[in-house]
Amino acid sequence: MPEPNEPVGWENPVRKTLREGKPVVGITLTVASPEIAAQAAALGFDFLWIEMEHSPITLETLRNMVLATRGLPAVPFARVPVNELWTAKRVLDSGVLGVIFPFTSTPELARQAVAACKYPPEGGRGSGAGLATFRWPAPEGYYDFADRNVMVVTVVEQVAAVENIEAIAATPGIDVLFIGTSDLAFSLGVRGDQQHLLVREAVAKVVAAAKRHGKILGAPVSDLPQIQSLMAQGFQFFQTRTELGYMTVGSKPLLEQLGKTVSSKRTKVLY
Repeated sequence: MPEPNEPVGWENPVRKTLREGKPVVGITLTVASPEIAAQAAALGFDFLWIEMEHSPITLETLRNMVLATRGLPAVPFARVPVNELWTAKRVLDSGVLGVIFPFTSTPELARQAVAACKYPPEGGRGSGAGLATFRWPAPEGYYDFADRNVMVVTVVEQVAAVENIEAIAATPGIDVLFIGTSDLAFSLGVRGDQQHLLVREAVAKVVAAAKRHGKILGAPVSDLPQIQSLMAQGFQFFQTRTELGYMTVGSKPLLEQLGKTVSSKRTKVLY
């Protein structure tokens, strides 16, 4: 994080790593806990994907989670519940350096996402930054700092987004086109089958458009082989498991060796 005595020109390390052609990896946080955020921010991940669309994390908890990351390597990002200027404003004013906009299916929504993250004249973000100015004490002033460092991530997860992908990808100010393959599969009528031919064809269209317009490609991943496969296709921005997912996979080897795993088919409730 930048400190008051650091020179003007500090760059969001996620943006810098992507610009250098390297991958970035983020852990998904769904539990409303500043301590978990602090622990996760020190593990080696490039960013925290603070999940506000599919979790009970509130704006108040988000502020505490962002504060807990101060001085730690991972950069806080937040996925807001809807693509609206006010939702982005609230998380940005709390100090995140990246906003993830779900269901960005039209060029109008793509432009709205960018505008929500930029101060006038480039966008429409309000000037009451609040906690963000404490979290990021930039020597050049927070407003210029934010316009340079806040990242805009738009999620492609509907048929309409694929149909409009050329215009979406051409939108200035979008940093990452993130393909939400599960919701995209549902939108295509194949109920979450992310390996279905229709999904693969849609992903190929998004990949081609992103490359034509110089956008970073992102996707959800669960293991190293998947990351390596996607990197070969040009992807760089990866959302990994939730903290609960890592708890599960981390505990499973030991519990299996001790014969203490609980079958997923077990239905009897123990009191």
